[in-house]
Amino acid sequence: MSENPRLTGPMPALRELMTLTVRVRHQLARRAGLSETELLALDHLSTGVRGPAELARLLDVSTPAATGIVDRLERRGHALRRAHEADRRRTEVHMTQTGRVEVRAQLEPMLEAMRDLDAGFSQEELDVVERYLRGAQGAMRALLDEQPESEAR
Repeated sequence: MSENPRLTGPMPALRELMTLTVRVRHQLARRAGLSETELLALDHLSTGVRGPAELARLLDVSTPAATGIVDRLERRGHALRRAHEADRRRTEVHMTQTGRVEVRAQLEPMLEAMRDLDAGFSQEELDVVERYLRGAQGAMRALLDEQPESEAR
């Protein structure tokens, strides 16, 4: 692909990273025997307990679709449902240790390489990289927020 003159500085590298991220997610899901949405659900569950409606919102799927995703993750032993401690009518979805081991096994080689990469930068350099990436995230979030509701689904 030819260089896009509108992409300056680190933008071509960021664009390639975004493309690789999609390919990596596809490959990781395939290796783990999961759909990409199931893998993404595990990623969300790895950061904390989620309710089914919250999981549906994060995955940009309907609540019934999220229920099916959680059903499949439960059958594989990667997630489980529990009644909410304070409100027994509500359900929480938890990632199991088996789910954590599966995700960790798939990601560990990449995470180790990235830790090694981080070690080669000074704290000041890492701060600049983080500032750039946070700004790129903000630009992407603004694009998502600007989409008409009919296209955001």
